[in-house]
Amino acid sequence: MATIRKRTLPSGKIVWLAGYTDGSGNRRFKQLPTRKEADAFIIQARSEVAQGIHVPDSQSMTVGRTADEWLKSVEEAGLERSTLVHYRAHVNEHIRPLIGGLKLSQVTTPRVYAFADDLKAKGRSAETIRRSVQSLGRVFRYAKGRGLAGQNPVTDVKLRRSKREAARVEIPSREELRAILAAAQGRWRPLIITAMFTGLRISELRGLRWSDIDLKRKLLTVSQRADAWKQIGPPKSKSGTRDVPLSPLVVSTLREWRLACPKGEPDLVFPSGAGQVEYHSNIVHRGWYPTQLAAGVVIMVDGKDEEGRSAKVPQARYNFHALRHAAASMFIESRMTPKRVQTIMGHAAIAVTFDIYGHLFEDDEADQAAMRTIEERILG
Repeated sequence: MATIRKRTLPSGKIVWLAGYTDGSGNRRFKQLPTRKEADAFIIQARSEVAQGIHVPDSQSMTVGRTADEWLKSVEEAGLERSTLVHYRAHVNEHIRPLIGGLKLSQVTTPRVYAFADDLKAKGRSAETIRRSVQSLGRVFRYAKGRGLAGQNPVTDVKLRRSKREAARVEIPSREELRAILAAAQGRWRPLIITAMFTGLRISELRGLRWSDIDLKRKLLTVSQRADAWKQIGPPKSKSGTRDVPLSPLVVSTLREWRLACPKGEPDLVFPSGAGQVEYHSNIVHRGWYPTQLAAGVVIMVDGKDEEGRSAKVPQARYNFHALRHAAASMFIESRMTPKRVQTIMGHAAIAVTFDIYGHLFEDDEADQAAMRTIEERILG
């Protein structure tokens, strides 16, 4: 039998005491600040007891302890190292400090929204908030699957970023791309050219093997990647494994580069000088940024001149991922279908392609032609 009664604490504060019988026949009580919350709790508790999934507060683990067990389980499952690093950051930097001491049974959907609001108040970015809430949901999914929690309060949480706030990706102009090509030198030139015309991610370029390239068929196969710790592994998703067509410039550049490419057991196309996996930072700081500076593709930022005085100094304008965006824009400009662009880019879903590059598929001339046709049909 479930009951709700009003109670006045010694401090004079009024609370509501919800009483119910758990699945073992034991009488349980929970104190809540409002009658509305007490009613909602009783409804949820009775439903969970009926389903055999109810966990009383006294037997509930804390969010922090559960998160630790979840992290241990995903590590044992062999998840990619970079993914584990991100999960630990979400737990240790965001979840544990704010709600780690709460019991699982105390975390409701409104409390998850409050958690997101607290992160926003602390200046966390919308993306950090979204990913932290996702990780919290994974913690509860783990807990629910092991009978530690009756419900996953994150399931009904919807955090949507306003389209007005979503900035379009920065894509180098044709003039900038030409300048970069003219300035690219040495072992960085074939790497930059391949990135610019294939759209491969930097991790995929670092793991690319000569056996993955068929220069006669003018085709490249993405079948592995190198992570931040230089470990070779499969692409992060099934869609990451794909065939990418090669332009004549890429074919001729790679054919020439193969003769000078450092040899090593991994048989990599873009290895270090010793023929091993190259560091991400080396590509960016020794190759990509200096090439942009040489090409004049820069922005002016506050810094110091050669004599140590405050002055505006040039800084490379784009990160390496901009070459991937440049490739996608050229695919779209060449009238490839959205589905084909998705396949070549290795996006998991067509929605990802449209979210990032949807504005590039716009055709002003076709839109105007359609509007004229509509007008003619109405006006005659």
